[in-house]
Amino acid sequence: MSLTRRRTAAALAALPLALAALPAEARGREPRPRPRTVHIAGDSTAAQKYSDAAPETGWGMALPFFLGQGMRVANHAMNGRSSKSFVDEGLLAALLPDVRPGDFLFVQFGHNDEKTTDPLRGTDPWTTYQDHLRLYITQARARHARPVLLTPVERRRFAEDGTAKPSHGEYPAAMRALAAEERVPLIDTQALTLARWQELGPEATQDYFNWLAPGASPNYPDGVQDNTHLQPRGAVDVARTTARALLDARVLAPGDVRRLGAPVPARWITWPPPRP
Repeated sequence: MSLTRRRTAAALAALPLALAALPAEARGREPRPRPRTVHIAGDSTAAQKYSDAAPETGWGMALPFFLGQGMRVANHAMNGRSSKSFVDEGLLAALLPDVRPGDFLFVQFGHNDEKTTDPLRGTDPWTTYQDHLRLYITQARARHARPVLLTPVERRRFAEDGTAKPSHGEYPAAMRALAAEERVPLIDTQALTLARWQELGPEATQDYFNWLAPGASPNYPDGVQDNTHLQPRGAVDVARTTARALLDARVLAPGDVRRLGAPVPARWITWPPPRP
């Protein structure tokens, strides 16, 4: 075979590899769309939990079960943070570089903002709480992402007659007012979960919150009666409620959600090893 023919044959053999290296657009195929990301900024009720805290579960851990394949979750929520301390500690600044156009920034604070005697976390609902929430809105919009405000998950509190009691003071109302002022979608998680706990009642809700008998978990050898943090069943319930509300509010489209009426077993929740 002549040198020219050998070169021609080699070039033809390499052609599929060269085509494979081209961008999808150049090969005549539509590129696969980039998944949109739901970034969660929040506190311990939403946060990722680790094996040393199991079965405590943040609702953000269960949210992926209810989102479609074109959606992913980046859970930045951290235990003990308020709208103020999340900013002051640089946690908002740290997540922003990963926020892309078309993404969502879910913002849920309130539990620790209520600790008004703590200067590092406490905020006033109608002034500093709203001021800090505006920072999240502004930063999301600057990156052409969509901010979504979520009122805090309601605690497990019941009156003697079995009526579920609200516990977040004026913080949910302040967030609702800010959402209307800024024209930001609002998911009223506080109202939705309060109604859900009322429906379930004092006894059944123990299985939704981190209530454990002594010896039930090596992480809580003496047992625990935690009326703030969730177990897997509660996290799944809150995540499902959130996804359904996002659909109802037209924040997400029907193709963005799944399993809204299907069972999600608690065993699907897993806790990775603690971070070093």
